[in-house]
Amino acid sequence: MNETHQHIFIEGTNKKNVLILLHGTGGNEHDLINVGKHIDPTASLLGVRGNVLEGGMPRYFRRLAEGIFDEKDLFDRAEELHTFLKEALSHYAPNTDLVTVIGYSNGANIAATLLMKHEKIVDRAILFHAMVPYRNNTVKEIQNAHIFIGAGTNDPIIPQKETQELIDVLRVQGAKVQEKWYNNGHQLTMKEIQDARDWYTLIR
Repeated sequence: MNETHQHIFIEGTNKKNVLILLHGTGGNEHDLINVGKHIDPTASLLGVRGNVLEGGMPRYFRRLAEGIFDEKDLFDRAEELHTFLKEALSHYAPNTDLVTVIGYSNGANIAATLLMKHEKIVDRAILFHAMVPYRNNTVKEIQNAHIFIGAGTNDPIIPQKETQELIDVLRVQGAKVQEKWYNNGHQLTMKEIQDARDWYTLIR
């Protein structure tokens, strides 16, 4: 397998379900392990570290400023991540029936890019505090994709209109999006995680 990303794989008791875990800026492959275990205690977990460093903090792609992404780097890194995930799933979980990506902030943004630009690799997505990753470029049809989006109405990093635009883009392309808004900032709360678990349990 092509080891392009540092990662951790924890095999679950239900080998048919896999959760891909993508951290926020400054995180690593271990950050969302407990989130994954809460959402599906039986699933296998694949935590992946971003390859870009910003001030020593891991990310999945470069940004030019807060909220302004380097789109070329975004597309290049998303292609690299997509290739890695295909190989990792084939290696670790060749018999899986349900693959769900869980991303927070920067991890959610590159997960959205995978959904919007690349061939299908996941069946479900849980995006915490995501924004529109790119504009003025192709967005593919994502008919029947099931996506949960959790966002803060007072998020100082991601304005509400940015998340709403992402929701609108995904729905236009055919995705079934469950959105949940919380009266909090950029932090990931237990209420969001619990709501995501309830959604995941109902639709899996």
